[in-house]
Amino acid sequence: MSRNWLAAALVAGGTSLLSPLALGHPVATDPSEAVSASFDIVETRIVTNGDKAVFTTRVRGKAGHDTPAATGKFENAEVYAYVWPTSLDSGEIGFDKAQGTVALAVTFHPDFDDAAFGGKNRERWHPHWVVLAEDKACGGGLKVVDIPKGASPRLPATWPNVPLLIDSPDYPTTLSGNTVEVEIPLSLIGGIAGAAYDGVTGGLKVNANLHAPLLCVADVFKIASGRLTLPGRVMPAR
Repeated sequence: MSRNWLAAALVAGGTSLLSPLALGHPVATDPSEAVSASFDIVETRIVTNGDKAVFTTRVRGKAGHDTPAATGKFENAEVYAYVWPTSLDSGEIGFDKAQGTVALAVTFHPDFDDAAFGGKNRERWHPHWVVLAEDKACGGGLKVVDIPKGASPRLPATWPNVPLLIDSPDYPTTLSGNTVEVEIPLSLIGGIAGAAYDGVTGGLKVNANLHAPLLCVADVFKIASGRLTLPGRVMPAR
């Protein structure tokens, strides 16, 4: 179910930072039979635990059970994702400052690899940092920010050499039972303590013409808060 209001909600949530809505954690939501069980979020949280930040999403069904069908082509390739939109600034994850809304995404895409240093990752769920921005050409109203030809933006060391503001760090990522979990050293993400966040499941799609926007948010399966208000607050684990 595409939701074109997603872009406006995400931009508003990402720029309002710690609004009165960002009161605590986790972000819990009722299950919905209208959403595939493996993407039906029931709880999303981000906590700090020792020297790590732990990103967790629980779903009604088996996490990672559903994956896109392989087509053998990069054009129109589909991507499924568990996503944590945050109030982090893009400068805190290795890009230039104020480039868009920062989100961590655990993705699966069987038609292409986008691991760092030319590695392979098409056959497994894996994490990315992405920077999102509004684009009406996309079904969900959002895109992963393109890097224009000839531009020389600041890029993280694990940027996968594609013309997008996307990073491919090798963070420990686990899908077990109904839970998706990613652990990130706090030393790598300044500003995470107290940040606002939400949870989303959805699908992205590579543009058939391979032109900007190259990678669109095509469909939104579920938003933990309902309207992407980023109501979560990153706090120490209890």
